[in-house]
Amino acid sequence: MLKPEETEAAAGPDEMRESAPEPSPPLPDGEAASGGIYSDSGGEAPLARAPLRLRETADYKRVIETALLSCPAPLTVSALRMLFEPDPGPDFVRRLVDELRAEWEAAGRGIELAQTAAGWRFQTRLEYQLYLDRLKNEKPPRYSRAVMETLAIIAYRQPVTRGDIEDIRGVAVSTGVLKTLESRGWVDIVGHRDTPGRPALFATTRRFLDDMGLRSLTELPALPEIERMMDLVDATQIETDAAASTG
Repeated sequence: MLKPEETEAAAGPDEMRESAPEPSPPLPDGEAASGGIYSDSGGEAPLARAPLRLRETADYKRVIETALLSCPAPLTVSALRMLFEPDPGPDFVRRLVDELRAEWEAAGRGIELAQTAAGWRFQTRLEYQLYLDRLKNEKPPRYSRAVMETLAIIAYRQPVTRGDIEDIRGVAVSTGVLKTLESRGWVDIVGHRDTPGRPALFATTRRFLDDMGLRSLTELPALPEIERMMDLVDATQIETDAAASTG
């Protein structure tokens, strides 16, 4: 009887080639031979997912939804078109955004897809903001009635000068009031009136529209509504001050 060594030696070259293990396929550049799809620590590494293939309209809609949810700033239709190659065109993107907005609206979620002056964004519905504010450690900034009145005058009468604001309010406007609005990014100087002294003209900014959730100045509430809101702010401030003094 032949020993195992003699059997292996007696085998011909053809039989040896058939029994030899096949060589491993070459690894991609930069991948360690000992790693493969497993990490060095012995655990399985996550497998890479293949890119989403855009076969249906719903696929395009999911890409747009993902971009809007992940981007911290509003996105315009032009920016959303850059997500795709080739460009599907503005009408197609607008239709999908409108469908997304309607779907989130119908679902009754606490988040809505809204259009602002800077583009489309997902934002918290106003009725839920009160609860979210309780998670914040810092108190929201409080603005005096003088600041709010000045902002309202600029928003509804822009562009206006400091003298125009003083004529409407009937009192002098301090530099601090205008600086507060400028530092908040709600008001900016857009030019100078061609009169003696060339006073600065103030107008609201795009950030003002975005922070207020407005697409344009035509969506500003009626003046009586603004006055009612200011009265509520004053009443709340009085109650807060009274509670603080007795606490």
